Amino acid sequence: MQSLWMLFAAFAFSLMGVGVKLASELYTTGEIVFYRSLIGVTIMWILLASQGTSVRTPHMVTHIKRSIFGVTALLLWFTSITLLPLATAMTLNYMSPVWIALILGAGAALAGTRGGTDKKLIGAILLSFAGVICLLQPSVGKDQLAGGMIGLVSGVFTALAYVEVRQLGQLGEPEGRIVFYFSAVGLVCGLVWMLFTGVSHHTWHGAVLLLAIGVLATLGQTSMTRAYKRGNTLLTANLQYAGIVFSSLWGMLVWDDKLNWISWLGMALIVASGIATTLTRARDTDKHPTPATPVKSPEAEVHPEV
Repeated sequence: MQSLWMLFAAFAFSLMGVGVKLASELYTTGEIVFYRSLIGVTIMWILLASQGTSVRTPHMVTHIKRSIFGVTALLLWFTSITLLPLATAMTLNYMSPVWIALILGAGAALAGTRGGTDKKLIGAILLSFAGVICLLQPSVGKDQLAGGMIGLVSGVFTALAYVEVRQLGQLGEPEGRIVFYFSAVGLVCGLVWMLFTGVSHHTWHGAVLLLAIGVLATLGQTSMTRAYKRGNTLLTANLQYAGIVFSSLWGMLVWDDKLNWISWLGMALIVASGIATTLTRARDTDKHPTPATPVKSPEAEVHPEV
């Protein structure tokens, strides 16, 4: 039953997406990332201090690499949310399991180890790209096509961030420290963005949105961590796709989004390919286990929060 925490995480992340889309009318993407990261750094600092865990690490270079990939994914994902229906942006970012499979498969091929050419995995990857074609059909406007490409690339950087998180987990780094450095790098990147674009005028409405984004991100991360640590990994990984359902409902309720049947088909294909990829990778892991089991991080598995 612990895996059901992922449903709450998916709900929190989808609601955070609503906040990001609404806040984008008042703030730049960099500002949203800055304030979201500021709240994240503050909360993680307090949690680490209460647990007696130091933020000092002997693996700073790996943390920086992981955080740069993750923050880039976050910036791209938030940008895609401003240009696309919420469900479409969420779905494109959730292609990260497919990109992860491609990255790990390419790495295995270059290293000369087993694992690259599974027919089921290839089928899942082709299925996902068929879904992308359906979702970003030629009939969409140029703005949506640009947003779609941005959302697609955000999934690639999410996958790259996961690979680094996997390495940090194998090195024994605590999850809280991984999230702390991710938020710290996001804080710096957001601040640099603001130095070039300026600072928007605050209103009570905007401040509440920014606070909600930060709190919902933290709630989502905490719930996801509990689901992965205490629940069934496969069930948890697949329950994350409930976020697409929640985002679709929010889009229809708040913005009166209307997706045609081809778009719904594309979303279904991407979800199916993600689930198939997860199952295939889990099967391969059972057959060829690695010496160390990676630590799951709340920033690693889902899109919205890489």
